[in-house]
Amino acid sequence: MSGRISIRRHGSSPTRHRDAGVALGLLAGFVADRVLGDPRRWHPVAGIGHAAGAAERVLYRDNRPAGAVFAGVCVGAGWAVGELVGRVPANRTRTVVTALATWSVLGGTTLIRVGDAMADALDADDVQRARQLVPSLCGRDPEALDEAGIVRAALESIAENTSDATVAPLVWAACAGLPGLIAYRVVNTLDAMVGHRDDRYRRFGWAAARLDDLANLAPARLTGALTVVLGRAPAGSLRAWRRDAAAHPSPNAGVVEATFAGALGVTLGGRTEYHYGVEQRPLLGDGPAPRTSDLRAAVVLSRRVQTAAAVGAATAVFLVSRRSGR
Repeated sequence: MSGRISIRRHGSSPTRHRDAGVALGLLAGFVADRVLGDPRRWHPVAGIGHAAGAAERVLYRDNRPAGAVFAGVCVGAGWAVGELVGRVPANRTRTVVTALATWSVLGGTTLIRVGDAMADALDADDVQRARQLVPSLCGRDPEALDEAGIVRAALESIAENTSDATVAPLVWAACAGLPGLIAYRVVNTLDAMVGHRDDRYRRFGWAAARLDDLANLAPARLTGALTVVLGRAPAGSLRAWRRDAAAHPSPNAGVVEATFAGALGVTLGGRTEYHYGVEQRPLLGDGPAPRTSDLRAAVVLSRRVQTAAAVGAATAVFLVSRRSGR
């Protein structure tokens, strides 16, 4: 008994070292994304998409049960890969693996770079160039968008993907390590692939879309809270969240888009054209339609929120590791 007490008092906790390595890896991966952006070749998310596409060809049926099986198989495979990769024994190796995985999964820097490029194109009166960038941000029909529509589409996408591309994966990594990080990216990729309302995916993609909603419930609200705190109009941002977010068809996009609209003093929403049809989105926020200056301000705000989320996630993991080591 005394030997076990001695080990607990004076020895090093494997859990503590493991989680401290994860914390450092999360920060290092975030910094890598900030400096380098997305990997230009052999992007793991593209690999996830290819693997999911192969699974879809085998499992597709025009019904919800088939879609649920498809989502379960893909997400389960992602979790298993995370478990396998996360079992590396050495603390330094775990840090490196976590950093590489985090860098590969995050997409916040590429998001804001595209936003800046779109603002540059519009300020130079190159609307056609701005239209070419729209598919990099969202699934709207670029040919149906004028300059105001492009700005609104870009700003709404930056708001939503601040959560989806950075805050949510960091939250899941903090909660569940590498399995949570990779499984979340699989969920989000499946939603982008099959979570549409067109004829092919209305039933088959239902499970993937609902799973994405569930996975983003907490991260979207954390993103909203950070936007309120870090934005330039906290009262307006909070007011837009309380008043407008629930009217949005997405339980998560409504939160982040409303808080961004309130923080920037603009109105988002309205007629929204996709390749599969037209939706009339609720109006979010108060003020005029956004301009390119507001798009640039959204980029700055997104960068702040992403940084705060990275520091917060790493700090939470580190503090938990210290408590586990006692």
